[in-house]
Amino acid sequence: MRLVTPGDSAPASVNKYLLPHENQVITVRRHPAVLMVPVGLVLGGLIIAGVLSNTVASDAGTVISWIWWGWLILLAWFVWRVAEWSVDYFVITNQRMLLTTGLITRKVAMMPLAKVTDMSFKRTIAGRMLGYGEFILESAGQDQALTNVDYLPYPEQLYLEVCEMIFPNKNPQPEEKTLPPPPPPRRPKPAPPPDDVPTIPADGERP
Repeated sequence: MRLVTPGDSAPASVNKYLLPHENQVITVRRHPAVLMVPVGLVLGGLIIAGVLSNTVASDAGTVISWIWWGWLILLAWFVWRVAEWSVDYFVITNQRMLLTTGLITRKVAMMPLAKVTDMSFKRTIAGRMLGYGEFILESAGQDQALTNVDYLPYPEQLYLEVCEMIFPNKNPQPEEKTLPPPPPPRRPKPAPPPDDVPTIPADGERP
């Protein structure tokens, strides 16, 4: 999970889908809670395999081998799901929203921001406890490729940022212009001393 600021660069797996004039605003992975079911299956399979290995007769070596081979297949499937999660990104640019999924078969779902008429997010009890939510998008057209995005981190923050992009403030308040401070008053230049100063003769002296 990560929130990319405009100064950062998008991952290479996502950057190739961006247009030259597009500026990325948000780039996040889905919340790790999307892996809860695979983790539960792997742990549950491990417990079941251990219990069956202890209960099955010791001479049934073939059955025990098949049990553990089944768990290894389940573990390989879990690793595959983690690899898929690591390359799935939800990207928002200044023009559209993209959801990239798939490890081998790559799929990119896209929704232009100009076509989004409404957007909401939903949080279940588990989502509030773990910190994820689901975006539900509505548009003027039909059969859009991107209608909902689940297991998103930072749902409130993303919701506010996306809504600000989709529905910008059309009447922004003008900024108050502050006048520069007045220059300090200039001090008058002192008058130059006179070149010839008349001398007053002393008493008794002739001029």
